[in-house]
Amino acid sequence: MIVELDVPITVDDGTVLRADVFRPVADGQYPVLLSYGPYAKDLHFEDGYPDAWRMMCEQHPDVPAGSTNKYQAWEVADPEKWVSQDYVCIRVDSRGAGQSPGVIESFSPREVKDAYDCIEWAGVQPWSSGKVAMSGISYYAVMQWRVAALQPPHLAAIVVWEGMYDLYREAACHGGIRSTFVSGWYPNQVSTVQHGLGDRARKGRLKGRSVAGDETFTDERLAANKVDFDQELVRRPYDDDFFADRRADLSKVTVPLLSGANWGGHGLHLRGNVEAYLGAASENKWLELHGLEHWVHYYTDYGRELQLQFLDHFLKGKDNGWDERPPVLMNVRHPDETFVFREEHEWPLARTEWTELYLDASDLTLRSDPPTTDAHVTYQAMKEGVSFTTVLSEATEITGPASASLRISSETEDADLFLVLQVFDPLGKEVAFTGAVQTHTPVAHGWLRASHRSLDAERSLPWRPFHPHDKSEPLVPGQEYDVEVEIWPTSIVIPPGFTLALTVQGHDYEPPGHVPDTKAQWASMRGVGPFKHNDPHDRPEEIFGGTVTLHTGGENAPRVLLPVIPESKES
Repeated sequence: MIVELDVPITVDDGTVLRADVFRPVADGQYPVLLSYGPYAKDLHFEDGYPDAWRMMCEQHPDVPAGSTNKYQAWEVADPEKWVSQDYVCIRVDSRGAGQSPGVIESFSPREVKDAYDCIEWAGVQPWSSGKVAMSGISYYAVMQWRVAALQPPHLAAIVVWEGMYDLYREAACHGGIRSTFVSGWYPNQVSTVQHGLGDRARKGRLKGRSVAGDETFTDERLAANKVDFDQELVRRPYDDDFFADRRADLSKVTVPLLSGANWGGHGLHLRGNVEAYLGAASENKWLELHGLEHWVHYYTDYGRELQLQFLDHFLKGKDNGWDERPPVLMNVRHPDETFVFREEHEWPLARTEWTELYLDASDLTLRSDPPTTDAHVTYQAMKEGVSFTTVLSEATEITGPASASLRISSETEDADLFLVLQVFDPLGKEVAFTGAVQTHTPVAHGWLRASHRSLDAERSLPWRPFHPHDKSEPLVPGQEYDVEVEIWPTSIVIPPGFTLALTVQGHDYEPPGHVPDTKAQWASMRGVGPFKHNDPHDRPEEIFGGTVTLHTGGENAPRVLLPVIPESKES
């Protein structure tokens, strides 16, 4: 293939961004796969994320097979595998990152407009067919919802692989509770490849030079060229205009799209792939759901061939049967972490049997009928919570979104509710899974700060309550309140004799006996991975460290709503 490094792309304000272009040797016009993001196009996947690369190659040998892997980079396509299929691959270093100068302002409208201009540049090059698709994982996926909403004329499709849509609800504040993820992500993954680090940054393999520009800036200049994204979030406890500006107008997303979600993507890249898929105005849209680590299936033969069939159809006009595929492509999860692929026609599934299980504080059970007597149970918020359980008498598939209706009281003016949906085998061992970026994750998570309990009635659904998060309504200590908690989508087939549990507590989930491994880059991420809620300024002990009481029984009895899937007549 022809490899062109540091190709200049001039955007509308005169800034010159730098891109690597990989294209077929034969003359012709080819469709383009383009990615735009801050992780430095010159940084090899293995150099930046050695544990992730090693584990992926060991566990999925089809990933490195058929490629020299010389051009592998974090969360973007391997050009060797795509150029050989007659595509052009373009990687653009976003403004202020890698080889592109400017000010880094993560997820800003400025970045979205830059990506728009890059698409339009790619669409008119002599080697381009005029059809451009955006592709990539995480940051490279998040951008796509908003760029697509601007409707660049040459954008023909998007492949959004594990990319959030709602920055507030899916990254900054889960249920109104601040997540400290960005506090670690920004300095470790973005600032380390800021343009101008020069000699202080890693060296790339292709040219043996800094992945972050040839010039070495002073600390003062580097600081001036970077908007402190973490502090921007800290200053905003509510869903305000800042977050609205960083959400796509989904009514304007009309291009064909493939949205790849991860069942284990709690805390960042699960909810958004589903919500944006549902909200997008595209006539041609597909939702794919899978498991395992965040980056794996973008690169495996399974994921790559799925993307190829989709892109061949919409960028090359191939009559390959893609348009006949049902719009929901899911890998249904089982306790031994095997997955059964199944195609469905809608989300949530039309045949879902919405099943209410009622909480009973008198014996800590989940029951099919409301309790006949009132009861309550109290827990210390910063210590162990309370689990409500039921033993299933028959195999039960739970696939889809869920929610919980609780009645609580607190001895303080607020309470953070952490809900964990869990499964245990007959010996009491938790059935856990490899998450997107953690090695031990439960079936599902949900969060809510009680003072953010107000609902948007028009946007709420029984299985997905919607909280506007625009104000705080403190609790009166000791007074009872009804609250609705969203539980992110999940999939699990539970064998008979296994126990289903709903745990309510006041802190992040941790697996039993968890001992953090501080040496490994990725294996140390267990439980909730980097998506913790432990900012002492957001959760002062005097407000969130008291006791919380769960009340059960009575009118509108507290319950969890689960998407139980009966066996398909076609199976």
